[in-house]
Amino acid sequence: MEAYMTNGTLEFIKKIIDDHPAIDFHLMSSGNGALAYYENEHENIFASGRAYDVLLNNGSIQNKGFVVMNNITVTEDGRTVFEDRFKRRSSAIESTPGFQAFRLLRPQSGNTYVVLTQWATIEDFDNWKNSDAFKEQHKNGKGETKPPAYFADKPYITSYNMVNE
Repeated sequence: MEAYMTNGTLEFIKKIIDDHPAIDFHLMSSGNGALAYYENEHENIFASGRAYDVLLNNGSIQNKGFVVMNNITVTEDGRTVFEDRFKRRSSAIESTPGFQAFRLLRPQSGNTYVVLTQWATIEDFDNWKNSDAFKEQHKNGKGETKPPAYFADKPYITSYNMVNE
């Protein structure tokens, strides 16, 4: 499966969605604008969007809730190690109250992966982020919480509220 996303103003994104009624888009917004996201096996319809391979997925993305995207730039040599770490990860997040969906997205171009999680509310995400399970899952192989050597840059978070029309 593949995933595609693009950013823009809410009006711009709504026009794209209106022009492609056969695609099941997920519309998100933040203080910085809007984002359209969809998953399928078709080619990317976005002129300036981003394409990803969905490596891991759990749950169904809902049209309501709160989405957190952890954008992680990984070195070329570190891609296999990074992907393997996620494949061996604990599934503690899936049993956390408010959890809705998880995706590990590998970029089809570039080297910034996206770890997408969706939550019923921002409070549910905050509870996960402050949990012992979160801290345990984010330790590196040596029991430390410092970034692994295969990170090419400091990860950054983007977050969105789902727009349910």
